[in-house]
Amino acid sequence: MSRYRPPTRPGSKYITPAGHARLRAELDQLWRVERPQVTAAVSAAAAQGDRSENAEYTYGKKRLREIDSRVRFLRSRLDGMTVVEQPPTDRRRVFFGAWVEVEDDDGNVARHRIVGPDEFDREAGFISMDAPLAKALMGKALDAQVALLIAGVEKRYTIVGIEYE
Repeated sequence: MSRYRPPTRPGSKYITPAGHARLRAELDQLWRVERPQVTAAVSAAAAQGDRSENAEYTYGKKRLREIDSRVRFLRSRLDGMTVVEQPPTDRRRVFFGAWVEVEDDDGNVARHRIVGPDEFDREAGFISMDAPLAKALMGKALDAQVALLIAGVEKRYTIVGIEYE
């Protein structure tokens, strides 16, 4: 079996203003605060002499590579992002940025916000617009039913609430 894995398809390029601000703040923190601190620490470790046995130098260089990789990723993602600031004209349907309340067949109610793939957070109730549930809900109106096949079991959901900020 080979190690080759096909590249993953990049997620959708939509983001909420709050998500955009969070990614921008992370980029600024990494570039303006953390990277200069780690660079100074690596320089100080390099001045101590033998770099091959210097753990501070080795781990500092590793951390610099991690920071640079994350900075490149954030810059490339932020360059092509579309910040969705206005709610849709038809607020009776589920679109990007909507808070959606769904009820399953057992009567359990869950509230989710449909956001971009870079800002999903399960604890906050944010689901990616690329997730199967979000794809099934998109464009649907109140009281619409959607069915998903999850692990071979069909789950049905009814939309009981739609809200935009």
